[in-house]
Formats: sequence, structure tokens, C-alpha cells
Amino acid sequence: MKHLLTALLALFSICSFAQIKTVTLNSEKLKGKRDVFISLPASYEKNPTKQYPLLVLLDGDYLLNPFIGALTYGSYWDDLPEVIIVGISQNKNDQRTIDCGIDPVTGLPDGKSIDFFDFISLELIPKVQSEFRTTNFKIIAGHDTTASFLNFFLYKDKPLFNAYISLSPELHVNMENTVTDILTSSKLPIFYYLSTSDGDERKMHERIKNFDNGLKAIQNPDLSYKFEDFKDASHYSLVLHSIPSALYQIFAAAQPISIHEYDTKIVTLKEGYVDYLKKKYDIIENSFGLKNPIRINDFKAIEAAILENKDYNELDALAILADKNYPKSMLGDYELAIMFEKKGDNPRAVRYYMSGFNKEEIADLTKDMMFAKAEELKKTFAKKPKIKGKVGQDTSTAAQTEAPTTEAAPTTEEKKQ
Repeated sequence: MKHLLTALLALFSICSFAQIKTVTLNSEKLKGKRDVFISLPASYEKNPTKQYPLLVLLDGDYLLNPFIGALTYGSYWDDLPEVIIVGISQNKNDQRTIDCGIDPVTGLPDGKSIDFFDFISLELIPKVQSEFRTTNFKIIAGHDTTASFLNFFLYKDKPLFNAYISLSPELHVNMENTVTDILTSSKLPIFYYLSTSDGDERKMHERIKNFDNGLKAIQNPDLSYKFEDFKDASHYSLVLHSIPSALYQIFAAAQPISIHEYDTKIVTLKEGYVDYLKKKYDIIENSFGLKNPIRINDFKAIEAAILENKDYNELDALAILADKNYPKSMLGDYELAIMFEKKGDNPRAVRYYMSGFNKEEIADLTKDMMFAKAEELKKTFAKKPKIKGKVGQDTSTAAQTEAPTTEAAPTTEEKKQ
């Protein structure tokens, strides 16, 4: 309980700085007005070309702040991307019950809830996408009644959302079987998060666990599924446990290279370290629509794996990637300098340390460090023997004492120059 209170205090401290705008929409589908809450990322105005994933919250009245808190905290540490959040207000006059009404026989939406479904898919999403810079990656989340309703978006031939966060859903007639069948046969990448707790009503708890038994048996490589059954948590406190877990599941591929990823997937490779890094960021772009420069720490992780495995030629490819992502920085020159230094070609290593000295500093790479490395390596250059004798004297014997030199093959980067 103490940890939960600490998390709450931190969460509300973060949320107090969030910019939340309330917009009243005139809806033809709802035949009336509806308030929605819009939270834009901190970088939205500063970066006018950047696009962001979209998170739609049912029960936005009370789910908005917890989601803002988790996303703000995660993005601060670069663990989670910034996201545009749209929360739908449903707290007036028992509106959520009307919005999520179900035919008791078919278990499908009835008249008013069909209108609410159409409001989201035909009015709200298109309006948000037209007015704000969103990627095509969309998430929907809800709690109990709305957590069940969000599953209906999966019933479409082409689901509207890419990720579903279902927090303790009050499942409708045959819903667990229908959703299991849909996710089993889906040919599109889908993220699905499901949670419950021992504080849920007993029958509800057991039904959700049975739902999980069906979902975890699915053998579909396009499905990313996670289930959590929290102990000593109520029907309401499980929300605060679930939100960060769900977000980290969905955006796992977009996170920085961790120690675990390095130890289990990267340093164990026999080759292709730079290709691994390229593929990682291709997945981030293709999955979430996020076109971000490769993180400096991810560059350093790949560099460390290359050095540990002594595959120094890969530093050439890493330098090209560095110049593409940070063209004005010294990072690319640094990688080439390290490569030549490790291969024992100190003159060319000095050349790239000095070339990097004239470019912008980045992360822990500084001009002082580049200059110091160059000066240190200069001390290792072989000195030419002094030629004895007078002017005009035959010095062929002395000349033969000089060590022969060979020109190393140019790197890929040098061929481009």
C-alpha cells in the first residue's frame, strides 16, 4: 500500500504539469454534444514535423490522468514514446451505461451504443487525425464496462485500433470465444493486454481467467498478448498497476537497448551487429510510425558488442549509420578512429580523431577527448632513422633501413569521399 501511495503522489505531481484541453464536439451520430479531453505531448509545439501515436480512452474522466502520468514518466526516461491522448467523457447521467448498452440476447451493441461506436470510428478519430499530427498506430483502453465494449472494434474486418488495453472487463455474451477466434485468425499485428485482480467480483474474476486460458493458447505470431492477475488489489487499484505494464508491453520494441537485450540478443551474435540495430529501428518505424534518430546509447551498445567480439570491420558500417543520423557530429569519425586504432593503423586513426575534432560534440564525445586521443597515438608513430653522410653521398644503404609501408584498403566511408 505504501508503494501504491508513493506512485500516486508521483503520478499526480507529473499530471499537475500536463496540458489538458477540453473540447466539446457536436456529434451527428450521438445527436448531441460530447466533451473530450485532449492531452498533447510536451514536444508537440517544439517539434512541428513530429508525429505521435494516438491513445483513445473510454472513461476518460478518470483514466486520463493515470495514463498521462505513466506516459510522462516513461517518456522522461526515453522508455516510452510521447503519445497524443484523447479521453472521452462518459460520467454525465450514467452516460457510460448508455454508450455501452448491449442486446442481452445477441451480446452485441444496441441502438445507442451503435451510435457511440460510430461516433468514435467515423467522427472522433477522423477529426483528431485531421487536426493533430498522429501516426497510424492507435490504442484504445477502458475499464470494466468500457473494457468490454472496446472489444467490438476487433469485430470489424479491419480493426480500427492496433492495441487494446482491457482492464477488468465485464465480458458480454460469448465475447471471450469471439475475441479468441478473431485474434487466432488475425493477419494484422495486434497488441492485446488483459488484467484482473483478486479484488474483482468472484464470477467476473473467474471468467476473465478463463478468457486468458483461451488467449494464451493462441499460436499467432502477429499477436502480442499479456495477462496479469494482481494480488491484494481492488477492482479500482488494479488500474494503476495495469497501465504502465500495458504500455511497456505495447511499446517494448521501441525501448532503448537494455542490458538484457544486449546480453541475450546482441553480444551473442557472430556477425551483423549493425544490421540488428537497423532492423530494430525499422520495426519501430513500421510498427508505430515513429521516425526517430537512433539513440546514442544504442550506438554505444552496438559498438561495445563489436569491440567485445573483435569484429572491427563492422565499425565502418556503424560510422556510415552515425553520419546518416547525426551528420554534423563527430560520432562517425570516432567510430572510424576506433576501428583503425584497434587494427593497429594509428596514422589513420589520428586522421579521424582530428577530423572529428572539427565537428560537433555529442553525448560523451568531446573535442578535448578527440584531440587527446590523437596526440596520444602520435607518440606511437615509428621515427624514420636519421641519414648520415654529406650532401651528395650515396645514401641507398641508409634508405634501405626504412621500414616498407603499405597502403591499407580504403573503408566504405573513404570510398564515398
